[in-house]
Amino acid sequence: MITCLKPSQSRLVGEGMNSIGHTAMVLAAGFGTRMRPLTNTMPKPLIPVAGQPIIAHDFDRLRSAGVAKAVVNAHYLADQIEAWAATVTSPHTIISDERDAILDTGGGIARALPLLGADPFFVLNSDSFWIDRGMPALTRLRAAWTDEMDCLLLLCDPAHTTGYDGKGDFAIANDGRLTRAKAAPSEKAFAYIGGYLVHPRLFADAPSGAFSMNLLWDRAISRGRLFGLAHDGHWLHVGTPDAIGAAEDWLKRNS
Repeated sequence: MITCLKPSQSRLVGEGMNSIGHTAMVLAAGFGTRMRPLTNTMPKPLIPVAGQPIIAHDFDRLRSAGVAKAVVNAHYLADQIEAWAATVTSPHTIISDERDAILDTGGGIARALPLLGADPFFVLNSDSFWIDRGMPALTRLRAAWTDEMDCLLLLCDPAHTTGYDGKGDFAIANDGRLTRAKAAPSEKAFAYIGGYLVHPRLFADAPSGAFSMNLLWDRAISRGRLFGLAHDGHWLHVGTPDAIGAAEDWLKRNS
């Protein structure tokens, strides 16, 4: 079931939901420029990998964690995102319509806050996905959450990724608090892999319009309230057309 709400129609949905991670925001509004020419006619989240759209892999993760409601933002080729979301039977899916402006990762979530409720919610990027081993990663995030956190990022050792050529984004202290990897060059660096739990309070005093979540993460670091959890499985970063084959090859070898 899908609901489509334009900004002027936003209202608080799911009032009374008081469980951590009952709701999720799925980011699907970007242009996917590095995936051209495939994204000239199709939004990146709908590009098929291993037999289904990338975003469908993310929805598999949401269902495995018992998420009841997903808010999906749409800007680039939004009609296609809406049409795909209309085929989803679980979780209940709401479109946050961003056709009027591209809002980046932070601005898109900030606009959708009235749809996400007052409790910590998941955020997933819809252009990559991970493979769980043992307890699902979203369940682990939920179990690790404490009130001293404003945001809890899912991170991965770069050695356990495919299609990622970076050196890592964050260092994890013994208590789970994060610092930017560049600020701790002697510490092991972990890659951010496109999933986290966040409390709406992190968006207090957030800018209006477009902004990156990196702005709010840096604020949380300065307050000692950005935390990380190392993923037990593998991350498939499908950033370019060539990365599709690499991801599918890894899945075949490890199925």
